[in-house]
Amino acid sequence: MLKKIYAAGLIGIKGVLVRCEADVEQGFPTITFIGSLAASVREAADRVRTALGNSGFRLEPRRVTLNLSPAELRKEGCAYDVPIAVALLAAYGQLPEQLLTDTLFAGELSLSGEILPVRGVLSMVRCAEAAGLKRCFLPLENLREGSVIGGIDCYGVSTLSELVELLRGKKDLPAPAVYAESSLSSEDTPDFSDLAGQELVKRATLLAAGGRHNILYIGPAGTGKSMIAARLPHILPAMSREERLSVSEIYSISGLLPSDKPLMTKRPYRSPHHTVTGLALSGGGQKPRPGEISLAHEGVLFLDELPEYHAATLEILRQPLEEHLVHISRVSGNFTFPANFQLVCAMNPCKCGFWPDRNRCRCTEAQVRTYLSHISKPLLDRIDLCAETESVPFSALQRKERPKENPAMQRAVERVRNIQERRFQGSGIHFNAEMTPAQIEAHCSLCREDSEFLEALYNSGAMSARALHKLLKVARTAADFDGAPEIQRSHLAEALAYRSPEEKYWGSISKLARQTLHPAYPKRRN
Repeated sequence: MLKKIYAAGLIGIKGVLVRCEADVEQGFPTITFIGSLAASVREAADRVRTALGNSGFRLEPRRVTLNLSPAELRKEGCAYDVPIAVALLAAYGQLPEQLLTDTLFAGELSLSGEILPVRGVLSMVRCAEAAGLKRCFLPLENLREGSVIGGIDCYGVSTLSELVELLRGKKDLPAPAVYAESSLSSEDTPDFSDLAGQELVKRATLLAAGGRHNILYIGPAGTGKSMIAARLPHILPAMSREERLSVSEIYSISGLLPSDKPLMTKRPYRSPHHTVTGLALSGGGQKPRPGEISLAHEGVLFLDELPEYHAATLEILRQPLEEHLVHISRVSGNFTFPANFQLVCAMNPCKCGFWPDRNRCRCTEAQVRTYLSHISKPLLDRIDLCAETESVPFSALQRKERPKENPAMQRAVERVRNIQERRFQGSGIHFNAEMTPAQIEAHCSLCREDSEFLEALYNSGAMSARALHKLLKVARTAADFDGAPEIQRSHLAEALAYRSPEEKYWGSISKLARQTLHPAYPKRRN
């Protein structure tokens, strides 16, 4: 008797519907698996057979053929255990048809018949709902995660025996699980009021949040660079439901989705150590998993001590910053992970952290140049804002009760982003930082005097075409914060101010080093 049961596989972070077909006939007792299966799926024959026996089910020795289709999809993981067990029982005529059609099954089986949780349930249920299925039977520990989708009934089961009783009607189906987002507890978030001084850097951070600009903080150690970066996600607008589902899918596949919080409601903030490998950053492996870039999707990727990262690791960022996707090719297939993140970086100006203060800096010109050269020009070109932090005077560090700044900053960011949504409606982009040259020309018009000023600056060789576009994008965001329909001189001046640190440290490093070199130290030292 041939029976078809629905399961789900994964391609990247997307769920794919899989049909589990079981056929039982007279012949030499064997179980044959077909359908491009990994070892973990082929091992299901022994797990399922033992779990059925320990759960009290006796199957006559027959020739059994199990097919998982589509055949071109590589099946991996243990989520097929429960569908295979149900397909076997149905093929032996031990289950009625009533609840088998339009139903998705997922879960790993232990030898005792216990149904264990699996990764990627959110993606599986989402694909089942899109395919028009009516219900899902999931591991009990994955039930809250599956119920996030809505539009499809989800039931949690803890053992194979319990599942069979439900399918046979010996036990009434419980009410489908309903996800209640309000049940999630709110947590205190770090506020910008915790940061003493650095008002100009706060303003740069506000611009970066409003226009989705990548930003670099540069300055001596202990001046609040990491503190500012950690607070940036908390002034970003709340995620839409689609963004929450997309982020939650990534964390579900990675096994990082908390069972008590199956829907990510806060924007991710990832801060990998500078020893992170390229594989861990971009994702991959024999069975590709999302890396730090994808885990920061719809949130912030913070790279502290930027020059300490391996050069090859940093270069991996270039393509995702442009395409907002990570492409991974393997023999088993091609995988794509989303990577629509905002890059935030921090670094010291030199190894000791005090250049160009020659009263404290002991680095030679060559050492400074070598340290800064760890940041390639192509990567630097993808950073729109460069903000310089300074040492804070002792008086500013005295703790005073300050009003919370995050709510007002978040409202300002939301207002500016709404302006951008209206501006770019139907164009496929959402932020000023993503503007194409044609859109820059359309939305960044200048008066004649300002245009002539930029032309003279460009013709002098002080600015490349990419740098000019970065300048105009930031100026456009500054104008949006002021509610100005056109970019004004003050907005250009502010954008230029946030480009000056880049020119200071990378544009004319040798000249500045010679100018600020303390006479007590030679120009070259070993």
